[in-house]
Amino acid sequence: MQTSSLAALAPGSGTSKDPLLISMAEPSFKQQIWRTVRTLAMAYLLLLGITTIMEERGISRGLTSSNVAQAVDSSKTFKDVVGVDEAKAELMEIVDFLRSPEKFTRLGGKMTKGVLLMGPPGTGKTLLAKAIAGEAGVPFFYASGSEFEEMYVGVGARRVRDLFDSAKRKSPCIIFIDEIDAIGATRNPKDQQYMRMTLNQLLAEMDGFSSSEGIVVIAATNFPEVLDKALTRPGRFDRHVVVPNPDVKGRTQILQLHLKNVPLDSHVDVEIVARGTPGFSGADLANVVNIAAIKASQDNKTTVGMADLEFAKDRIMMGAERKSAVITEESRKLTAYHEGGHAIVACFTEGALPVHKATVVPRGMALGMVTQLPDKDETSWSKKQMMAKMDVCMGGRVAEELIFGLDNVTSGASSDFEQATQIAMNMVERWGMSDRLGYVAHRHLTGGGRNSSEGAYRKAIDAEVKRLTDQAYQNAKKILKKHEDKLHLLAKHLIDKETLTGDEVRALLGLPNMSSSESAGIGSKEAKL
Repeated sequence: MQTSSLAALAPGSGTSKDPLLISMAEPSFKQQIWRTVRTLAMAYLLLLGITTIMEERGISRGLTSSNVAQAVDSSKTFKDVVGVDEAKAELMEIVDFLRSPEKFTRLGGKMTKGVLLMGPPGTGKTLLAKAIAGEAGVPFFYASGSEFEEMYVGVGARRVRDLFDSAKRKSPCIIFIDEIDAIGATRNPKDQQYMRMTLNQLLAEMDGFSSSEGIVVIAATNFPEVLDKALTRPGRFDRHVVVPNPDVKGRTQILQLHLKNVPLDSHVDVEIVARGTPGFSGADLANVVNIAAIKASQDNKTTVGMADLEFAKDRIMMGAERKSAVITEESRKLTAYHEGGHAIVACFTEGALPVHKATVVPRGMALGMVTQLPDKDETSWSKKQMMAKMDVCMGGRVAEELIFGLDNVTSGASSDFEQATQIAMNMVERWGMSDRLGYVAHRHLTGGGRNSSEGAYRKAIDAEVKRLTDQAYQNAKKILKKHEDKLHLLAKHLIDKETLTGDEVRALLGLPNMSSSESAGIGSKEAKL
């Protein structure tokens, strides 16, 4: 500050004898808040700009775990994939094309650009894609549908371009997109723009103005019905390969593959385990082997036995044993007679599935269970089998009434009644198995009551369902009255041993035992208390 200015402040001030007193004014609280907000906003904008530039130039790709545009080696081959022979045979054409494309193009033909693998979870869709790359010996690009989308608009479309650009440089190759429904669902005008941009870019890359050559795109989904029609038209994903749950032969092959490195007891029959796991996927079967190996290790065994595999199967299907459940003697006795009723009706009813196991060990919500397994693959059920199944369902309640009286029956037969009623309703409404109502599908009337004719049909359907269930009840009652002494014997052994095999049940009832191949089946129908 100049001397003239200091003098103007006050006469004689600013000298050594009378120095100036300067005090700093502290900002107010509002000013401090505003300064903090402004600083944070500037820092956020600066960081946003830096990350946007890094995303645009692809710099961040090397700093993150994203591998959308990176090829991976596949050591899997078709030898590692079992239980899906039809799908493997259909995909061999893709392998032949990747090995020698001139074989297909010499007559002007073009190989399909996209293959859509459809099926339930755990059936081996990803493994099939790896096996194709391993068999053909070409680079394999992997991406999940969820990896394309992030918080920035346009990132998904750019990543699709990066993926196909990388694949073009290593053509011929395979691009595998798992869970394609995450980005390929049907477009809706209400969708956000960035969601449509990703799908539009994928459509353009697969069959657009400058489509990719020498690239086979394989996608997998559990929900093919939600995919956009433009994605599944010819020229894009025009080849659809269904990868279903394996049949009994496939389950046997899958179990043998997973048991290859597991020390097995000499008495283990893999086919019996396969027949007792209907509807299991490859992942479920791998879980069965894993649980069985853990159980054998906990029991200090040197090999995995049949009991361990049965334990693993029951745990997956019904839940863990309720060892801590407090079951009174009266309840155990009632459960034994209930399950004994199911077993006896199943053994003495023509058309009923063979009894595989009867147990009174509580599992999940059930206090006991009788498992029935058919002798062979069942693609459809006959009327005789359905009627027999209804008779078996009624066996538990009839046994309670015969032994404990009408006033002491329990609610344990609720699931049995539901199952029997559902079978009867399907017979009447869907399958034309009622002589009184004819060969007509009545499902369109189930929500009826709109006019008098529909109301009359509904009453006739209900009456026919009641007639079928009443008939099943009377059939079960007739059998159990005739074999009441066998019911007491079977219930006693169930109380003592808790679990009986099908052959043990038949031996107690004086029936011939079945061979292991006959006593095991591929379907499991439980009658639960």
